[in-house]
Amino acid sequence: MSVGIRELFLLRPDIVFLNHGSFGACPRPVFEAYQGWQRELERQPVEFLSRRFTDLMRWARERLAAFVVAEADDLVYVPNATTGLNIVARSLPLAPGDEVLSTDHEYGALDRTWRFVCERRGARYIRAPLSVPVESPEQIVEAIWTHVTPNTRVLFTSHITSPTALILPVGELIRRARQAGIFTVIDGAHAAGQIPLNLGELGADFYVANCHKWMCAPKGSAFLYARREVQPLLRPLVVSWGWQPERPGPSRFIQEHEWQGTRDIAAFLATPSAIDFLRAPHVAQAQRECHALAASARDAILGQGGLVAFSPDTPEWYAQMVSVPVLLADVEAGQQRLYREFAIEVPVMKWNEHRLLRVSIQIYNTQADIEALVSAVGRLSEERRSPAGGSPVG
Repeated sequence: MSVGIRELFLLRPDIVFLNHGSFGACPRPVFEAYQGWQRELERQPVEFLSRRFTDLMRWARERLAAFVVAEADDLVYVPNATTGLNIVARSLPLAPGDEVLSTDHEYGALDRTWRFVCERRGARYIRAPLSVPVESPEQIVEAIWTHVTPNTRVLFTSHITSPTALILPVGELIRRARQAGIFTVIDGAHAAGQIPLNLGELGADFYVANCHKWMCAPKGSAFLYARREVQPLLRPLVVSWGWQPERPGPSRFIQEHEWQGTRDIAAFLATPSAIDFLRAPHVAQAQRECHALAASARDAILGQGGLVAFSPDTPEWYAQMVSVPVLLADVEAGQQRLYREFAIEVPVMKWNEHRLLRVSIQIYNTQADIEALVSAVGRLSEERRSPAGGSPVG
């Protein structure tokens, strides 16, 4: 991977940035497009928001829809995946005794969203445990499906999990759920831009994803996709002029969720520039090399402590982001020391009984970044094994 590619990003040169999965990093040409849209808005705000808004948003939705293989009227832009999931969770017709089935690999904010909604509806939020290491997609599907009951109304799961970075076999889960009359809600926050998507073929009832993570769009760009048949179930989080409009348009779904009063839509309008960036041949080639770099980081870190990987070493299970068990007793102190002492930005977390290092590899990362990480983790791990080796991590 070319060191020069990093110059396409605004990242500080003194930081080893291995945390693209948290907030992403926006490339210079995409950020310039973003600022261009902001300037255009300020030149004539009334014309921009009153007269051009509908056509501009339609154009941005069409470009995004082509990227994720969906119809433009089946998705809307939202500020982040959490917002999209809140729209779905608060709209679905849950009643006392109903169950929302999920897994213990989900993003904490969305665990909280479903618990919040279920507590107020008298429903139950069930987290199916998925043990690691995983060995086959069938193992995952059966582990989840054993928790389906006659009361299951919603199946919610990640396409790529946040703590463990595993690609889950959501296609088969969606197929089974459709046959059983269960709504499917998929959190694709880490999927768009990291693995190919075909939402029309996937068939989820609802799919949300961030564009500001692996698609490299500016912060504040994400989308909510809903199958045409279930769109009438959704209610806007913010009621504005799109609800019961004076001039009804062709899609109530678009009208109710697209216009929410005055807001900066520049991040949405710059998303097509992010798509163009990802499709450039040199970027696409560098992106294809990221999995190999992630694999090398996984192998080197695992080799330090004799720990077991969470999955087989294939792109079927992880793409550009991989979580690795580490020998750090205190994850918060470990993350702080990696940043403060080694200038490495990488998340360290506790998940179930495991302590994990989640490494994100984007096209600006190099083998030197991996070597710096492996060396730093090795030093911190050695301190824990040897009391005389310095102050302990935890």
